[in-house]
Amino acid sequence: MVNPKGYRRGTRYMFSRGFRKHGVEHLTTYYREYKRGDIVTIKGNGAFHKGMPFKAYHGRTGRVFNVTQHALGIIVNKRVRTRIIPKRINVRVEHVLPSASRSEFLQRAKANDQRKRDVKAGKAEFVPLRRQPAAPRGAHLIKVNKVNAVELLAPVKFEIIA
Repeated sequence: MVNPKGYRRGTRYMFSRGFRKHGVEHLTTYYREYKRGDIVTIKGNGAFHKGMPFKAYHGRTGRVFNVTQHALGIIVNKRVRTRIIPKRINVRVEHVLPSASRSEFLQRAKANDQRKRDVKAGKAEFVPLRRQPAAPRGAHLIKVNKVNAVELLAPVKFEIIA
């Protein structure tokens, strides 16, 4: 079997369970409530074969458009050559997680609102709320002891041995 063309081809590590994450699935997976409009991440769980997403959707983030008893309908963007197509897929809840990117955004929005209130009340000074990219590390000096003296390296001169 040189080049299998199966549905789960190339997913040996993608759908495998993590280190010390085997065994019975936690009940929070099933008790978690999803509503239409929620942003979720698709992560295929190899322990459950039913309702597993196709490998192209693994790790993608989408928006819930339909909720049934055991599964979710999710709109996911898929790139097909030059265009991006919104695809509607049905995935069981075992293969879905709430999006971490969304929670980070909500946390930042809440902190920004609090900052605005503090500035208005005069408790804090105005600071731009936009995220700034990480600056390069500042310059610093390295102290050298006599024990750890600086050793200069130079290439050895090439000599022909006859």
